[in-house]
Amino acid sequence: MTHALPENLDRGCEGIYSVEDLSAKLRTGRQLRIKFGMDPTAPDLHLGHCVVLRKLRRFQDLGHRAVLIIGDYTARIGDPTGRDTTRPVLDEAAIDRNARTYLDQAGCILDTSEDRLEVRRNGAWLGSLDFADVLRLTGHFTVQQMLQRDMFKKRIAAERQIVISEFMYPLMQAYDSVVVEADVELGGSDQTFNNLMGRELMGRCDLPRQVVMTLPLLTGLDGQEKMSKSKGNTVDVTDAPNEMFGKLMSIPDPLMRDYLDLLTDLPDARIVSLTDPVATHPREAKDILARIVVESFHGSDAANTASDEFRRRFTDHGLPDDLDTVVLESPSVGPIPLLRQVGFASSNSEARRLVMQGAVTLDGEKVTDVETALTIHGDAILKVGKRRICRLRAQA
Repeated sequence: MTHALPENLDRGCEGIYSVEDLSAKLRTGRQLRIKFGMDPTAPDLHLGHCVVLRKLRRFQDLGHRAVLIIGDYTARIGDPTGRDTTRPVLDEAAIDRNARTYLDQAGCILDTSEDRLEVRRNGAWLGSLDFADVLRLTGHFTVQQMLQRDMFKKRIAAERQIVISEFMYPLMQAYDSVVVEADVELGGSDQTFNNLMGRELMGRCDLPRQVVMTLPLLTGLDGQEKMSKSKGNTVDVTDAPNEMFGKLMSIPDPLMRDYLDLLTDLPDARIVSLTDPVATHPREAKDILARIVVESFHGSDAANTASDEFRRRFTDHGLPDDLDTVVLESPSVGPIPLLRQVGFASSNSEARRLVMQGAVTLDGEKVTDVETALTIHGDAILKVGKRRICRLRAQA
């Protein structure tokens, strides 16, 4: 028996545990509680976070209530997911600062009306548990269950330490679901283990078990790793329109299908057309994607202006579509180390000579002073002569 979900609610999902349970909850007609937890471990959200936030908004649009958990307590341990070493502990002041920015930025996507959004900090209940409570919580699960996690297996094989507190993280996240009585929990595919722990714990606490819906991890601008601040490959929701637009125009072609699926509401047939290089030039497809994303955060006027500016700076000057992008560690750098870093000069003396000859330009402006500090805002084009060209981007 099939259980169709309303209006493509399962679009982009990697896993649903289970479709039958979700269909049954939806058929009750009541307002469901849709949980999504975020640990404030960094000051800004990026488009990777927005994949799940957009799904949360989809539930809100269907009349359900988003329960946004700010993990101010779980952030003290740090999620071990995907880590081959123990996370550093954040201080409370940093956690609180990050939590405030998360709420402001998530509000760009979510419906913040009182009947559609509930914001909770898990320190409110986790901080009040005594040691006996913690022991009762640990009694629901086994060490063998924890050791099934890939990252723990890898650490054991590599003889790297696993701190006992890291075993507690999925239990704490699971307890969040019990406290808020979640009907559905959303998360990235890397959160499947943690979220299913919540589903199991709810059953053991005689509560209706939450449905778990997982979504793919958005690959970052490097085309290799998941989008992450630590990798320097993010499009941040706080990026200025031109910067956001330029970053999206630089994504590798193979990522277009995922970006269109997970960051837009375009119908499948349109996405198929946009990702077919015969039907649509990749540059045009990226322009459409970038306009949609920039408009969602900055409005249509800003999106149109960013598109026009990008075309003026890059397309109209005959730059190749497949420019190499070099990510700089600092937005401020001297011409000589810059030319060495991008590989346009093999020595300091060669770099100095190129500058003194007037062969170096940055965004069309000649660089003539070898002692000046060049500042990179968003994307910039570095040229040496007519043939050596690359795009520069300062690491966030």
